[in-house]
Amino acid sequence: MLKVLFLFLILIAGVVLGPMLAGRQGYVLVQTDTYNIETSVTGLVIMLVLLLVVLFALEWLLRRVFRTGARTRGWFLGRKRTRARKQTKAALLKLAEGDYLQVEKLLTRNADHAEQPVVNYLLAAEAAQQRGDEFRTRQYLERAAEMADTDQLPVDITRVRIQLARNEDHAARHGVDRLLAYAPRHPEVLRLAELAFQRTHAYSALLDILPAMRKTQIRTEEELEALRQSALLGLMEQAMEEGGSDGLKQWWKEQSRKVRQDLPLQVAMVEHLIACDDHHTAQQIVIDGLKRHYDERLVLLMPRLAAGEPASLEKLLRQLLKQHDNSALLHSTLGQLMLKQGEWQQACDAFAAALALRPDAFDYAWRADAFDHLRQPEEAAQMRREGLLLTLQTPS
Repeated sequence: MLKVLFLFLILIAGVVLGPMLAGRQGYVLVQTDTYNIETSVTGLVIMLVLLLVVLFALEWLLRRVFRTGARTRGWFLGRKRTRARKQTKAALLKLAEGDYLQVEKLLTRNADHAEQPVVNYLLAAEAAQQRGDEFRTRQYLERAAEMADTDQLPVDITRVRIQLARNEDHAARHGVDRLLAYAPRHPEVLRLAELAFQRTHAYSALLDILPAMRKTQIRTEEELEALRQSALLGLMEQAMEEGGSDGLKQWWKEQSRKVRQDLPLQVAMVEHLIACDDHHTAQQIVIDGLKRHYDERLVLLMPRLAAGEPASLEKLLRQLLKQHDNSALLHSTLGQLMLKQGEWQQACDAFAAALALRPDAFDYAWRADAFDHLRQPEEAAQMRREGLLLTLQTPS
């Protein structure tokens, strides 16, 4: 810039001094309605140069003035940013103390000048929610949404979290559905979805997000399996409430083989069918399950069955006893089945085998009943005494 100005001055000097030295300065006439301005070319050039100098001087002065204003504004804004930074730090300490009123005040005082205004407003919204101030909570969320512009994910997550804290479960469910549409693998979205789906009994939706939860590793495999079991049990309960025994059987039929072979679900299904008085289907599930895999949880359900087909259960129990002869539960269950059929001696022998493996007050009582039917009162009395002594010895 200085080089250009220097060359310009040399050019002007040449234009001015050239005619003066040559003695031919020329003549310039500027005529208006009322004025006539007469001057030489040299004088006109000098006036133009002076005008240019004045313009440069004005430009320099204005630049200095405006630069000073900008510095002043920058100084004031810097003070506000510094103050907002200090207040945010103080608010975080108050948050650790649980003083939500002070948290809210400190975060919002200079929130617009904070490093992350959206974060300030979102934290203030959660603090207001902790105080139960719904109006300010909504106000801060709206302000955060304005500041966030196109990045609304943190605002929506905070809104859903606050709705769940207020037990506005169906509103939270709606918000979670929207979040999953554009952030299906976000860890916090999945956590909120899990809670919202459980509260609103949206068990099918909960099953749908389990693969994403596994990929993001926000739950262990054991926790994911527990969630799967819980969701399937919830669906089973809904099927029973909506369709009774027929609804249960239809739902069970629609499940995959893996689900139908899941032992805890088999036990739950049998219990639901017994509650619906469908003992025939319940017995079939118990028999199929025990043929595939022995488990005492299914054996425990046998005495509760009243399908009118005890022969199938008896046959299965005797087959199992060949493999698990040291199972007191199997012997006791066989004894209970024999009691129902009126086979008193077989029942007595089965309970004796169970008691030989471990003492049990119920087996003593059931064997006493069998002796009563066999007209052996002394043996029956002996069983009741031993059962009573066992009960007295057992700590409460």
